[in-house]
Amino acid sequence: MKLRRSLLFIPGNNPSMLQNGGVFGADSVILDLEDAVSPNEKDAARLLVAHALRHVDYGTSETVVRINGLDSFGSEDIRRIVPCEPGALLVPKVQCAEDIHTAVAKIAQAERREQKKVKIIALIETPRGLAECHAIARADERVVALAFGAEDYTAGIGAQRTKESIEISTARMLLVNAAAAAEIQAIDTPYTDAGDDLGMETDTTMAKQLGFKGKLAINPRQIDIIHSVFNPSQQEIAWAHQVIQAIRQAEAEGSGVASLQGKMVDAPIVNRAERIIKLTQVLGLSQEVVPC
Repeated sequence: MKLRRSLLFIPGNNPSMLQNGGVFGADSVILDLEDAVSPNEKDAARLLVAHALRHVDYGTSETVVRINGLDSFGSEDIRRIVPCEPGALLVPKVQCAEDIHTAVAKIAQAERREQKKVKIIALIETPRGLAECHAIARADERVVALAFGAEDYTAGIGAQRTKESIEISTARMLLVNAAAAAEIQAIDTPYTDAGDDLGMETDTTMAKQLGFKGKLAINPRQIDIIHSVFNPSQQEIAWAHQVIQAIRQAEAEGSGVASLQGKMVDAPIVNRAERIIKLTQVLGLSQEVVPC
C-alpha cells in the first residue's frame, strides 16, 4: 500500500526548498518544473531538480516531478529527469489515453536499463481530460493515480471557483469513479488558500468522503491537516476490527452470513474494513478498540 495522502508541490527553481523538501513529512514531494517555473528558467530548474534527485535525501517521501506539457518542454524534461530515478512523473493536462502512451514511450526510452520503472500520475485539468479519465486511468500499468486540477478545469467550463466547491462536485465524483474502476488512487485538487486552516480541513474532509485517497498541497502547513483527515479515526479502526471479528465468528459457526449491529456484513464491507486495518498497520497507528 503506497501512501499518497499528501503530495507537496516544491518549486523546481527554489534551491532552498528543494534541499529541505524531505523535512516536511509529506508522503510525496512534487518537484515542480511546470507552473512554478517561468519559461526562461526551465533549463536551470531542470538542472536543479536533477541534482536534487541525485543528492538530496527526501527520507520516506516519494519523489515526483511535475513535468511540463508534452506539447512544450515535457519531452526534454523526461529525457533529463527520468535517468535521475524519480519515483513518478506528474504529467499535466492529460487529455486522452494517447497522451499516456506518448509519455510512456518517452519514459521507456529515457530509462536506464537497471532502474525501476518510473510511474505516472495523470493530472486531469480539462473538460476533455475528465471525459476521458477512465481510458486514461487504464491506459498503462505505469499509471498509479489520477490527480484533479480544479483551477484549470473550472476555467475550461467557464465556472467560477468557490470555497464551497459546488462547481466541481460532479467532476470530483467522475474522477474518483474512474480511478476506482481502474483500481488506482484518486488525488484531490489543492486548497489554494494556505492561510485558511478551517477551510482546508473542511475541503479535505469532503474529499475523503467522496473517496479520494490523498490531496495535493501547496504549502507545508497543509500537510498535518491532510494527514489528520485521511488517517483512520479510532472509531473507524474500532469498526473495522468489529467487522473482521463478526465475519470470523460467522465462519467459525459455519454460517455464510455475518451481521454487525443488525446490518449484514458483505464482501464490500469486509474489503473496506481490511483496507482500514492495513492502513493502520502501515501508519503504525494504535489499534485500540473503542465503541463505535
